[in-house]
Amino acid sequence: MAHERVLVIEDDPAIVAGLEMNLALEGYQVVSASDGESGLSRVRECEPDVIILDVMLPKRNGLEVLRRIRAENADVPVLIVSARGDETDKVLGLELGADDYISKPFSLGELRARINASLRRKRQRSSERSLDGFNDVRVDYDRRTVSRAGKDVPMTAREFDVLAYFLRSPDRVITRDMLLHAVWKLEFTTQRTVDNFIARLRAKLEPDPDNPRYLVTVRGVGYRFESGGNGSG
Repeated sequence: MAHERVLVIEDDPAIVAGLEMNLALEGYQVVSASDGESGLSRVRECEPDVIILDVMLPKRNGLEVLRRIRAENADVPVLIVSARGDETDKVLGLELGADDYISKPFSLGELRARINASLRRKRQRSSERSLDGFNDVRVDYDRRTVSRAGKDVPMTAREFDVLAYFLRSPDRVITRDMLLHAVWKLEFTTQRTVDNFIARLRAKLEPDPDNPRYLVTVRGVGYRFESGGNGSG
């Protein structure tokens, strides 16, 4: 029996009622919100294991909600739901970090299957999450230590948090604002601070810091962790 918490951010009360009843029968704890603003508050309050997010929401649309969620939480699975058949919504949602996309009307069976698949992937990531790395760099999340070629690399707490955020979002474009929200919580700092931290991480971890392969610049946007080490700039 599942015990994970599902947050449903949806403004159609009939859909919410149906999901609450059916997902509760599956053993999930179900929490709901009817607009984008309250949905973001719920994300922070209840720490859901998976989020079902409608695109067309009052107060703040689902794509903007997704952008804010990903700025603060790289891991929680998000399933975008929309009545619109617009391919742009689907592509943008996935680029913003959605794990899956389903169009209305949908069957409860299909939705349950997609939720279960997202949670399985999350559980698998969690079981593998204590150790991570790239090239000759090894990261121990439990001990919060980093080594390179077998030698310890000194890291401040915030440097480690920045590195961990990138490793948990491989090949995803990360804006400076996303990092400021997630790591600094916008505490008296600027986007230039992010650039300085990236430069320090490159100096410690890149084979050639002036031509980075892993922590690469996305011009005019931010940065991306290239898991395959193919990037530069």
